[in-house]
Amino acid sequence: MKRWFWWVTAGEAVGFAVPAVVGALSTAPVALVLAGCVEGAVLGAAQAHVLRRVVRGFDARAWVVATVLGAGFTWSVAMTAVALGERAARWPLPLLVAVAVVAGLPALVAIGFTQWLVLRRSVPRSAGWIWANGLAWAAALTVFAAFTTPLWRPGQATATVVLVGAAGGVLMAATMAAVTGLALRRLVK
Repeated sequence: MKRWFWWVTAGEAVGFAVPAVVGALSTAPVALVLAGCVEGAVLGAAQAHVLRRVVRGFDARAWVVATVLGAGFTWSVAMTAVALGERAARWPLPLLVAVAVVAGLPALVAIGFTQWLVLRRSVPRSAGWIWANGLAWAAALTVFAAFTTPLWRPGQATATVVLVGAAGGVLMAATMAAVTGLALRRLVK
């Protein structure tokens, strides 16, 4: 699955550059959700490029649409969390944790779920794809945060913010590609 790793890493890194640039220039939630949809389209297209070669009867167009929908949902949840910001920080910890789990889990598995709706047509017993994606994105976002958090500072130049975000995006993409690649190998063997 080397092809998967390289195509998906490149697709997600390029796709994530869109919300990284938009986020550096604007804090408008709608702009970021739309940028996240572009990210989903690029990621979905990169994944479909590989999948149509390894999965008989694979519907590449439906896969890209599914990925856009999953990414749009995930970015919408993230932007809602950002909008709540300081207000949510004042909530009691048990409530904050409960809301994070209730909102966060669907956001984490959204792309995997929407993609599975397409994948299940061609790959039997493919429901594991949902959870593999959730795990992949949890790991990828952890890597992204671990890399970018110590490097971003208030008042930095836009170019620095974009560069740090893009580098973190490549690490995030590679992590997600590696985990989903392992899952895909098990599903299509």
